[in-house]
Amino acid sequence: MLRENVSRRDLLKTTGVSIPVLLAGCTSDSGSETTTSGGGGEETTTSSSTETGGSSGATINIGQSLNPVRFDPITQLSNPDALVANRVFSQLYTYGEGTDVVPNLAASMPTIERDNTRYIVEIVDNATFHNGDPVTAEDVAYSFLAPIEEETPLYGIFSVIDSAEVIDETTVQFDLSNPYAMFQHVLTHQVVPKAVREADPEAFSTGQPIGSGPFKFVEWEESNYVTLEKWDDYWGEEPNVSGVEFTPITESTTRVTNLKTGDVDVIETIPPKLWDSVNDAADTSISAVESVGYFYVAFNCNEGPTADKRVREAIDYSFSMDDAVDRYIKPAGVRQYGPMPGPMVEEWDMPLEDWMDIPNDKDIEQAKSLFDEAGVPADWDAKIIVPPDDNRENIGLSIANGIKEAGYEAHVERLDWGAMLSRAYTGNVSDYNIYVLGWVRYPDPDDFMFNLFHEESEGVNQGVYYKNDEVMDQIKGARESTDRAERQQLYQSAIQTLLEDKVHLPAFNYKNSYGVKSSVNDFQVHPVSPQNPRLVTSYNNVSVDR
Repeated sequence: MLRENVSRRDLLKTTGVSIPVLLAGCTSDSGSETTTSGGGGEETTTSSSTETGGSSGATINIGQSLNPVRFDPITQLSNPDALVANRVFSQLYTYGEGTDVVPNLAASMPTIERDNTRYIVEIVDNATFHNGDPVTAEDVAYSFLAPIEEETPLYGIFSVIDSAEVIDETTVQFDLSNPYAMFQHVLTHQVVPKAVREADPEAFSTGQPIGSGPFKFVEWEESNYVTLEKWDDYWGEEPNVSGVEFTPITESTTRVTNLKTGDVDVIETIPPKLWDSVNDAADTSISAVESVGYFYVAFNCNEGPTADKRVREAIDYSFSMDDAVDRYIKPAGVRQYGPMPGPMVEEWDMPLEDWMDIPNDKDIEQAKSLFDEAGVPADWDAKIIVPPDDNRENIGLSIANGIKEAGYEAHVERLDWGAMLSRAYTGNVSDYNIYVLGWVRYPDPDDFMFNLFHEESEGVNQGVYYKNDEVMDQIKGARESTDRAERQQLYQSAIQTLLEDKVHLPAFNYKNSYGVKSSVNDFQVHPVSPQNPRLVTSYNNVSVDR
């Protein structure tokens, strides 16, 4: 199980399941920040109007928290890229107001055959790309096969596809290597024009991305702005705004100030310490939903003292996660007690109250007793690694302080993302005992359970190296089952064991949060964060009063 080295292909696969996680987060107190890449939940506060009667000629100005760097969805988009690109590209399927999958370019829901390993999708016949070319089944097949053939960071997600066959101009057939209950969410991938992308991939990614969405790409000046304009020949509902201008404003206080002064109409990511400032301003409000995300403390179960369950139990006794979340995360996030976000817990009827009873209350004497029982050396110095995010660093510091209070040394090492990717998944005690990360992507239990805990996942348990044959069988069985009740029971049993074994200490989840001027109408935040900002859908069409 132990990997001494990470090959290029392994790193690609690991990155493919990890970039949304590692870029998932919230504004840090210092102003450096990362942004959430998934979501789920109910709106906690909303913009002041839900009518669509604003000026159809207005451009909406959106302040981003990070700089976009590329716009090609085949190579995988981080959240700042996706905020722009998802206005330019259409998806085969998309999401409704919640996490239900609905057709976008697809004409209807897929026909499923061959014991749930064949999906036949028909696409609408009137969709065209921004260059006037029709969207064809060949473009769809290419969009799903290219990440596999090019071994892009999306490889691990799409590798279940054995083939994508063009049946006719508007019909594509996907054959899978095995049943995959989450495949409907994989089908929410964006569709690109094969001929245009193949002609010049670099220009397609950074110069002139061409999609079939409601807005077409106009200009990008890196670190300054991206401009889009309404596409007059869009095959769907016409947007109420004439264009979109994205401005990266990476310092959170400046971003909030620009919202209050009206330099921008909308900003993304409201950090905890600025929450009340935005929410209480006269002509701004916060629109927020709980993200489809999960942020956690993970233990190295492969080597070192934390491979002993008693040590993991002792660490849970040494500090209060409730206090840490109250201090560093709220009101921009919520306490989390299991490896599924709140909206999925509710949707899948998971036993949240049972999970809430599992974390230990802080008890230093009990922690000392367990450390002694496990025979932890007196000179042990716990190594805790965290990404470049103040909030998660503060969680790590809370743990370190508790371990010190129990009589041992502990230190927190803040790493850049490249170092995290190369060290957090090795299983080597020289690299870490504990790490603090998160997972944000698809709103299906499999995406959390398999990728974070199963030994066959591309990240090898994402660094915990937990071994339990029964749990592995339960997670694998739920992945391949299409019986929802069976999946639910398998997940419940697996999660109970994982929580009792302290493989992770569930910590918190962020809200997808946007600050919105009162002049903006019909703005709604979606639980799956790359879907944001939703400007024109079947249920909302944003306008701006000028």
